[in-house]
Amino acid sequence: MLPIRSRRRFRGALALAAALAMLAGACGSDGDDDEAATEGGDAESAAETTTTTGADEEAADDAAADGDAEESGDGEVAQIRWFVGLGTGAQPEQIDVQDEVVAAFNDAHDDIELTVEYVDNEVAADTLATQIASGNAPDIIGPVGIRGSNEFAGQFLDLEPLIESSGFDLSMFGDEQVEVWREDDGALTAVPFGAYPSFIYYNTELFDEAGLPYPPHTVGEDYDGEPWTMEKLQEIATFLTVDANGNDATSAEFDAGNIVQFGFNHQWGDDARAQGSFFGAGTFVADDGTAQIPDVWLDEWNWYHDMIWDVGAAPTQAYLDSELLNGDNTFTTGNMAMVFSHIWYTCCIRNDDNTGKTFWDIAVVPTYEGNTTSKLHADVFRILDSTEHPEAAFEVMSYLVDEAAGDLLNTYGSMPAREDIQDAFFAGLDETFPQGVDWDVAREMLDYPDVPSHESDMPNFLEAEARIDQFESLIASEASMDVDAEAESLRADLDEIFAAGSS
Repeated sequence: MLPIRSRRRFRGALALAAALAMLAGACGSDGDDDEAATEGGDAESAAETTTTTGADEEAADDAAADGDAEESGDGEVAQIRWFVGLGTGAQPEQIDVQDEVVAAFNDAHDDIELTVEYVDNEVAADTLATQIASGNAPDIIGPVGIRGSNEFAGQFLDLEPLIESSGFDLSMFGDEQVEVWREDDGALTAVPFGAYPSFIYYNTELFDEAGLPYPPHTVGEDYDGEPWTMEKLQEIATFLTVDANGNDATSAEFDAGNIVQFGFNHQWGDDARAQGSFFGAGTFVADDGTAQIPDVWLDEWNWYHDMIWDVGAAPTQAYLDSELLNGDNTFTTGNMAMVFSHIWYTCCIRNDDNTGKTFWDIAVVPTYEGNTTSKLHADVFRILDSTEHPEAAFEVMSYLVDEAAGDLLNTYGSMPAREDIQDAFFAGLDETFPQGVDWDVAREMLDYPDVPSHESDMPNFLEAEARIDQFESLIASEASMDVDAEAESLRADLDEIFAAGSS
């Protein structure tokens, strides 16, 4: 998940995206996207709102509290509770669609009765934790992302036996997408649903003005006869960074204090784990539970600090906060040549009338040491291992990610992980961005997720994340930062934080 300041932007951006996807009909019932699904709930709603569908409300409440319904094999109806609110899904415009999905499921099943609970995002994690502790846990939770699941790690059902016994078809997803959800012990605790790959957004007008070829759209493709690497990205970002006198950052006359156009930025990626994953996947948690600094992350942090302070091709915090870069929504200004972000960022490249700005396209992530990594955000459904009806719960989950996927993905504003329903989603985006964006880039980036995820769990997670945020904030604000020394200080602090969280 993003650090605090970025999460606030992220929630607002994704809420806007979901609303726009619905209003503009971003895709039809066969599919629908940055995601974009919102992680925020309805701030006007009560702390906890529960809606039940397909049963008498009193009877559903009793079943939820007692959990004593039997499986259909004994002639009884299995009561399955679906908990919505840890991620997107609890906003008013989404509830009606989900209620219809629940009603359709119940109409088609005599042996399972599905009810849904909507809980405000701000209190959803605490509410779920309380339900679990009191022995009143739901069966299914979601949609929820990797970070949103961390608080409940170790409490999810291994789906592999149910997948095998039911014949559920995993081939509708790419193998790499499936492996994202496999735990260290080999358990598969989710199947793909909504996916938000990351890639390079680039300003076609600025490349045309500079007479530069566009970045590659396919992994392995060269850039102007040379490999598409991080070094090459830095080279062209430097050339595309220009001061008020028209000097680019390769010139001896370049004025770093008066820049009017930048070459590169981590768009809303102000998290050290997210930034580090630009070069490759990693984790702060070593195999023995102590803290470590992944080498590729340290390389990226040094590279990006140099891009800001030595090369001048990426903005300082002062520039990010400036009117020039729109208070850090940098790419929308037309003053940023390239940014690295997720597909959910399409939510925010829009004019005031909600039509899409048309000066951009997308490219694949450059390689680092021969590897390509597209950090992934994603939403899934999970089954708690406390469920009394695992087969029935899996049947519901299968329905949500298969028959109901189009309607749900549409209302969440999510890019489908399923390849067979992605065309409708991209057709909707084409209506907003008619310049002809090469969405095959986004499809291809799904094959290069960061495993382990940059959002993976850590001991004493919130305290650890706060310390990581302190480190990250120095990169764009402190020219004199000794990245290696600060990274070692971070490792030592995280070691203590992890130990405290594990005790």
